[in-house]
Amino acid sequence: MNKIKIFACNSAEKFTEEVCDCLGLKMGEKDAFKFKNDNNFVQLKETVRDYDVYIVQTTQPPVNERIMELLITIDTVKRASAKRITAVLPYYMYSRSDKKDQPRIPVTAKLMAQLLEAAGADRVITCDLHNSAIQSYFDISCDRLSGKNLLEKYFQNKNLSNIVVVATDAGSSKKAYKYSEFFECPLALIDKRRESNNDNAVATNIIGDVEGKTALIFDDEVSTAGTLVEAANILQAHGVKEIYAGATHGVLVGPAIERIKKSPIKELVITNTIPLEEEKQIDKIKVVSIAPLFAEAIKRINEEKPLGDLFEYDK
Repeated sequence: MNKIKIFACNSAEKFTEEVCDCLGLKMGEKDAFKFKNDNNFVQLKETVRDYDVYIVQTTQPPVNERIMELLITIDTVKRASAKRITAVLPYYMYSRSDKKDQPRIPVTAKLMAQLLEAAGADRVITCDLHNSAIQSYFDISCDRLSGKNLLEKYFQNKNLSNIVVVATDAGSSKKAYKYSEFFECPLALIDKRRESNNDNAVATNIIGDVEGKTALIFDDEVSTAGTLVEAANILQAHGVKEIYAGATHGVLVGPAIERIKKSPIKELVITNTIPLEEEKQIDKIKVVSIAPLFAEAIKRINEEKPLGDLFEYDK
């Protein structure tokens, strides 16, 4: 690798350290704090002139604070004459606000793309977007990695038998089909309806044979866990033997942890794209690290090598 430096925003230090360890690099040094008037301040403690710079930010709450810190850090690096600036976003902010499907609402995922470009980012690396079309919101390169292989390998190593992959709604059926191809198992579909904007999901029916089987549920993220737990309850009512779930992003807000604790889900596997706070660490939730995948992507970009075989999600 040539003239590369990787910096962490405040909530992303642990993830960035893992990435740097994979690459045999030392994490870049900077100061970042707030003045008494609540204004953010960032200062690099080392030169980045003519360097290939990567800035890592996660979305541990408060999310809007993380966004502002990221934008200020990008601007700092730009004004310090970096050769190229890449924003590394394991979880893309506002990814669920990806379309105008109601009157008089924003498309905030598009706004985020515009803000990153305006701040000075030349490239973005992210993972498992809620809608892959978000890539087209950028006029700069946007590389979308996937946690699919990690989740597949995790459950493959458990040697589960009599598996059925379950799609929690029609929208997730395409992803579920790809998982069912990998496990060479049947696919089932839950008919689910969402009630307005209140995050409540109601499962009404199931299509496919699940009785006596081990159910695997996959999604890009788990937020309030309403969809996931409702799916698990209806699967249990239809005679499923065991229920496992996997998701790239463990957002896990509001009642999510309590819902998962009380649910029939035996295990939920997530990656570390979002830091899992200590109070959310329960026996049912397992975390696998996706940092090595991001490290490999950074290495290939720096060495101007193709990323194609990293995008197994689309194959």
